[in-house]
Amino acid sequence: MALRFHAQTGGSTLTAQQPRNNVVRVALQVLSAALGGAQSIHSNGFDEALALPTEESAKLALRTQQVIAAESGIRDTVDPLGGSYYLESLTAELEERARALIAQIDARGGAVECIEFMREAIGDAAFRHHEEVTSGERVVIGVNTHREDDEQPVSIHRIDPAIETDQVERLRRLRAARNASEVNARLSDVRIAARGTANLLPPMREALRARATVGEVCGVLREEYGEYDKVLAARG
Repeated sequence: MALRFHAQTGGSTLTAQQPRNNVVRVALQVLSAALGGAQSIHSNGFDEALALPTEESAKLALRTQQVIAAESGIRDTVDPLGGSYYLESLTAELEERARALIAQIDARGGAVECIEFMREAIGDAAFRHHEEVTSGERVVIGVNTHREDDEQPVSIHRIDPAIETDQVERLRRLRAARNASEVNARLSDVRIAARGTANLLPPMREALRARATVGEVCGVLREEYGEYDKVLAARG
């Protein structure tokens, strides 16, 4: 069966230093995703390492996709890289390593039992990446090579304070108009489900339908489950 999937360019690869370089990074990542067969692709704005994208950077991200789709010829064949020994060997290696990791997770009792294991793996990978960039083993243009001390800043998107004020007022009106006892009852249902093994989605849906806010629902879950702290987790 055909695998249909969506891809997004790597936000973690965007740099705050020389942010315009991110235009090239995003273009390469969009092209890579298209060559990999993605049916849907989201391209990040070049300034997203600094703030929410501006209208200009969002439009440039869209144009990046359109140029690749219309001008590169990538749509002229189903699999432009099909038959490449190098890429096929990389695919085989990735599959082999993925199966080994899945087997390791299965041996540990499954995904739920391995949440901490996966968190550790993600944290370790991030640390290794940071160390490689710091040592220069992994080259990042503008960060650890080809740096510019006098680079010119780019304009970033700034939220109008009036929007925040308006949102606070909308939330106040929502809480004043809703049935508070109904909201509390539905949030209580979420709490009961969180303490057991029941499916959390139905009570969460009913809480939201009663006009509980996402923050209130998350607050209940936070009170029941606590918050993850890598330092405390490492101390055992």
